[in-house]
Amino acid sequence: MNKNIIIITGGAGFVGSNLISLLLKKTKYKLVSIDNYSSGSKKNHIKKKRIKYINGNTKDIYLLIKNPKKINSIFHFGEFARIYQSFMNMNECIKSNSIGTNSVFNFCLKNKIKLVYSATSASLGNKGNDRNLSPYAFTKAKNLELLENLKKWFSFKFEVIYFYNVYGPKQISKGKMSTVIGIFENAYKNKKPLPVVRPGTQSRRFTHIDDTINICLLAWKKNLCRHYSISNKKSYSIIEVAEMFKSKINFLKKRPGERYASALTNMHLSNKVYKYFGKINLKDYIRNCIQKSN
Repeated sequence: MNKNIIIITGGAGFVGSNLISLLLKKTKYKLVSIDNYSSGSKKNHIKKKRIKYINGNTKDIYLLIKNPKKINSIFHFGEFARIYQSFMNMNECIKSNSIGTNSVFNFCLKNKIKLVYSATSASLGNKGNDRNLSPYAFTKAKNLELLENLKKWFSFKFEVIYFYNVYGPKQISKGKMSTVIGIFENAYKNKKPLPVVRPGTQSRRFTHIDDTINICLLAWKKNLCRHYSISNKKSYSIIEVAEMFKSKINFLKKRPGERYASALTNMHLSNKVYKYFGKINLKDYIRNCIQKSN
């Protein structure tokens, strides 16, 4: 049977919807998005015959996908993906990142489907010791351990991509799941002070969405069962980024689980992490944002 379908979990979200746009341009596969719309939006839907959108949870993937033999690959990006919010919604974080992801892994293993998994820099920081800083980081780190064991036990093949504070078109700019750059853009456009969580010196390697999805596509094409990271070479503190907008700043109190650096250290995995660096400059992006708003 011809395996002519790619599934993207979280396909109505920020990264997933941008990846779908790229896959439509660069491949001829039919695409299926699975999203529960907890942070995704129907506004991100692309009206093409080759893409189908399913409203559902990854834990139910066996019920949602009727003919797994047609599935070539799964890009599993549909997880709970916020550090601070994982303290307030730990149950939802575990349901998505542990139960849901375990279902996706098993679905791929049982049906011999290629997996591309989005990991997080939160699991890499401080030589892997930051994995216990939050429920979010903990679940993501455990998923990486599970993948390593599945490879050892069953010769399971997969690609892992470590994301670093992704920003750009379709990013979430309002609500609890909004991104740092999305929050700053929205505040600037509405002439409000930019909210900065204290101390403001915590640094991040902000990476544009185009650079991120290009590495996702590269890893999928290479199919070498590797770990990849895509980040920017330069890191900026949160306060430095806020100052790029040349706007007023409102400091917020410290939050639990806060990381103070986006380290590029390995996590003692058997696989080496192949490091790629983005080409798009954050300063240029913010400069363009300011020009469009004025």
